[in-house]
Amino acid sequence: MVNRLVLSSYFVLFAVFLPVMVFAQLTAPPAAATMQQDTLHLTLDSAENIFLRQNLSLLAQRYNIDAQKALVIQSKLYANPNFNIEHGLYNTETHKVFPFGSQGETSAGLSQLVMLAGKRNKQIKIARANVKLSEFEFYDLLRTLKFTLRDDFYNIYYLQQSAKAYDEEITSLQKVVDAFVEQKGKGYISQKEVVRIQAQLYSLKSEYRDLLEQIADQQSEMRLVLQVKPVYIDPLVDTTSLVALNPRQYPLPVLLDSAYSRRSDLMIARANTEISKLNYSYQKALGVPDVTFNLAYDQQGSYIKNYTAAGVAIDLPVFNRNQGNIKSAKAMIDVNTATQKSTEATVEEQVYRVVEKATAADKLYRNIDASFASDFQRLMREVLINYQKRNISMLDFLDFYDSYKQNVLQLNSIQYNRVRAFEELNFVTGTNFFN
Repeated sequence: MVNRLVLSSYFVLFAVFLPVMVFAQLTAPPAAATMQQDTLHLTLDSAENIFLRQNLSLLAQRYNIDAQKALVIQSKLYANPNFNIEHGLYNTETHKVFPFGSQGETSAGLSQLVMLAGKRNKQIKIARANVKLSEFEFYDLLRTLKFTLRDDFYNIYYLQQSAKAYDEEITSLQKVVDAFVEQKGKGYISQKEVVRIQAQLYSLKSEYRDLLEQIADQQSEMRLVLQVKPVYIDPLVDTTSLVALNPRQYPLPVLLDSAYSRRSDLMIARANTEISKLNYSYQKALGVPDVTFNLAYDQQGSYIKNYTAAGVAIDLPVFNRNQGNIKSAKAMIDVNTATQKSTEATVEEQVYRVVEKATAADKLYRNIDASFASDFQRLMREVLINYQKRNISMLDFLDFYDSYKQNVLQLNSIQYNRVRAFEELNFVTGTNFFN
């Protein structure tokens, strides 16, 4: 009866943990996916240098600036003069083709458009404002991509530290499992205990695989930002400089002033408001008709031979005085002004919020005992030894290992969130206050 109960418990354990073991095997990386990649060891400065040289999005935005500068040149150009000439094709009286002299007829004209109401100067101002707008868009793209790069850099680093903890724990458990397998059938270790340790090992391997996938996603994003070939990026972080970061180093008014003067998205909003005002002035100028001056010559098609004349032409603004475009341009001033005020409010709130976040993250980090991680790691090794010597129970052993894993993950998460908060401060202020 006892043997049947023992066998039944074994079957239950295998039924519970078999799916875990199968899942761990299925999620193991295939041989083709574990091919060795070249490793690129990067400091943050070297990563930013590569980013500035090779990122194609930045390169495209630089070309856009050049395109807008070319439009400034175009806006400065005057309208070309217009020249036309006509000659008689066939004289019906003399039956001559292209007759010249007294039997032919030639007429010519020369005209020049002159823009009034300062249209040309207004076009130049709009073109120059668009150059500034494209430059602000470049800086905003640079700011966004730089934040993504720095965030990925630190995220990968701390995820790698967590992966090391998983690797260490998996290696230790694997040694235990291997030792138990050797003693299998000798009566020293119960089958239940072996299965329980194996299930914990497979669970760790599954979590480890998920963590590696997360690292791979961050690696992929960072490679796209850097525009480098498929390599494994190994961030080299100066942890000493990170410890020295202090969110109270700069007072809030300094951070706000920097955001108001350096935030590229706010500059874009201001530039759009300015462009809308310039466009309103230009549309009003378009309501004023331009003048065309012309000279004319006619050999013998007028009331006298060799007729010459000078003239002027102008549209009469009876129906179309550009009323619709003027009204639309005026409305766009209100639209962009409201957008600018909204952006200013957003900038102010973001600075307030990120300062709070950085202060809280730094306070949490400062309250951690500096020796806590090293003590925990030392205790983990001692717990492993004591379990192998059967001085502690399996449940105590597994509980401590799970606590160690959670402790490492939590510490790395706290450190990453703190560094990210400082990077967000740089991002929302538009200035590298914290490096």
